[in-house]
Amino acid sequence: MIGQSISLIYFGEVIVLKIFVIRAKRIFLYFFLALAVLCCIFLSIGKIDNINVFNAKRDLPIYSVETNNKNISITFDCAWGADDIPEILETLKHYNARSTFFLVGHWAEKNPEMVKLIHSYGHDIGNHSHTHVRMSAVGKDRIRSEIERCNNKLTSITGSKIDLFRAPYGDYNNMTVSTARELGCFTIQWNVDSLDWKPGISKETIIERIVSNTKGGSILLFHNDTQHTAKILTVILETLKNKGFNFVPVSELIFKENYYIDFDGTQKTKK
Repeated sequence: MIGQSISLIYFGEVIVLKIFVIRAKRIFLYFFLALAVLCCIFLSIGKIDNINVFNAKRDLPIYSVETNNKNISITFDCAWGADDIPEILETLKHYNARSTFFLVGHWAEKNPEMVKLIHSYGHDIGNHSHTHVRMSAVGKDRIRSEIERCNNKLTSITGSKIDLFRAPYGDYNNMTVSTARELGCFTIQWNVDSLDWKPGISKETIIERIVSNTKGGSILLFHNDTQHTAKILTVILETLKNKGFNFVPVSELIFKENYYIDFDGTQKTKK
């Protein structure tokens, strides 16, 4: 029996109300049955990587580095023009700021002298794919090809081994990071984004974004061939220097061994 009749006296009259009372144990039974059905549904959907709750492990790139000092890395992504590269390099030299330039393979093919110039100034040369493709939208073979072709091109120009990789658009998945690692590359993101590529953004906004968000171990993202970056780089470097920050390339900021990457992309050394 799932219910019972209850008689109530209301203002002198007897009113018989038929109330079906579902017992607690049955409520719990129905609840767990429904939960089981939902779990089955979501487990079948869980084949899609974007449902993180069902992912066994996320393979993360390095967004920043845990450190007790004030070392930071300034990085530039180069994919389009190259006219402002000499100005950027002279400004960096003035502040003794060694940086990291992530170069697209096609860009390097069109601008080999600029690649050599960047390298001659002592900056890191990093891989930014060969054709600036969205890595999460292609398969493993294409990912491997993009990284290998760009590495080969950059090495042929500079004579140096390339072991830093940044996915175009910051777009990656587990396969991107694991494939880069198989090819001997550390995948590098950023935790401070200048948004210098964004149409209509002001110089003041870019400067504020950088200055207010940078801390020891930060990796800063800039692009060349933008409206403001080359022009405001002096102000940014001067301000950060006055705050006590030291500018080092990514290759000197990150740990190359005995490390792990936390849930938020912070690279930490194993104690």
